[in-house]
Amino acid sequence: MNQYETVFILTPVLSEEQMKEAVKKYEDFITKNGGEIVHRENWGLRKLAYPIQKKSTGFYHLVEYKAEGTIVAPLEVQFKRDERVIRFLTVKLDKHAVAYNEKKRRIAKEGKKENANA
Repeated sequence: MNQYETVFILTPVLSEEQMKEAVKKYEDFITKNGGEIVHRENWGLRKLAYPIQKKSTGFYHLVEYKAEGTIVAPLEVQFKRDERVIRFLTVKLDKHAVAYNEKKRRIAKEGKKENANA
């Protein structure tokens, strides 16, 4: 199994509930097709570098998952069909990127523990 990272941007006109529903749809798609979600992040509402479809902001989401390579194309077709998704990018992670992500999460987790103890 390969490890992938997908970042997608949802349109800013969605409510909080609609946004969570859209994210859950794609996470469910990954798990139903034999994938395993390793990590997910909600980056929130961010300003786009340039306007897309006359919108200057969007809800950013990152999903890191393990899956067979055959899952990427159908997942991207789902993104293209969904008008809630403005942009998406899927990247296959090599062993160095996987190690970096794990290290970054471990450091963030330790930082949170230190702040809680302070």
